[in-house]
Amino acid sequence: MLRLSKMTDYAVVVLATLAHTDGALHTATSLADRTGLPMPTVQKLLKLLARGDLLQSHRGATGGYTLAKAPTAINVVHIIEAIEGPIALTDCVDGGSGSCGVLSLCARKSAWDKVNSAVRRALQDVTLADMAAPSTIDFIHAPAPPAALAG
Repeated sequence: MLRLSKMTDYAVVVLATLAHTDGALHTATSLADRTGLPMPTVQKLLKLLARGDLLQSHRGATGGYTLAKAPTAINVVHIIEAIEGPIALTDCVDGGSGSCGVLSLCARKSAWDKVNSAVRRALQDVTLADMAAPSTIDFIHAPAPPAALAG
């Protein structure tokens, strides 16, 4: 199963919260309060996201964090790589040496490279603005409840 870590999911929550604040500064405390995430988790995320150039840290008594770029300029690849490192579906794709004992004999590496590139392109097409957009449910076109359930 291909699954992102909870930290990446939480990073999207923190970034989406910041995306909705029109550039206002937020401290780790205010972000923990707004998101319901534990303070140590928020602090760790803020450090990773700032190191990944997704957040700007403003020091001082009135300091805090803001997005380093517009939400439309941050894509899911940026977020994943800031938290988890390079996107690699298999050991042979991540460029590490020695992680696969049969790499020199493997005829599948180029196929995995192709799959990894396709996944990466798909993730690049989704921005923080997309992730932060409120979900809407189309109640106008929703079917009416069965007569037995109608009040």
